[in-house]
Amino acid sequence: MNEEGNNIQENGEELDNIVILNDENGNEVKFEFLDLVELDSEEYVVLLPTEESEEEEGEVVILKVDDTESEDEESYVSVDDEEVLNKVFEKFKEKFKDEFNFSEE
Repeated sequence: MNEEGNNIQENGEELDNIVILNDENGNEVKFEFLDLVELDSEEYVVLLPTEESEEEEGEVVILKVDDTESEDEESYVSVDDEEVLNKVFEKFKEKFKDEFNFSEE
């Protein structure tokens, strides 16, 4: 999924923590914003697809927050480093261990 250049309004226009991003085909995909995690002075968002397919049920998407020229918008980029993804997810799991039922797969 290509998240570069996908922006989210931060002035209260998003409803129920829903973030809309565009996939590699330009299709809009809705995600629920779960958390913002800081790791090594970088920020990452943890998102849950609102329309899950059966093989990806319950999987989250972790994207790096990229600075933009506008203070009202954020851009998200894919993270290819498996170690970074695992560290961010471990921090997320620790923070929400009492709210979510995490399965080890």
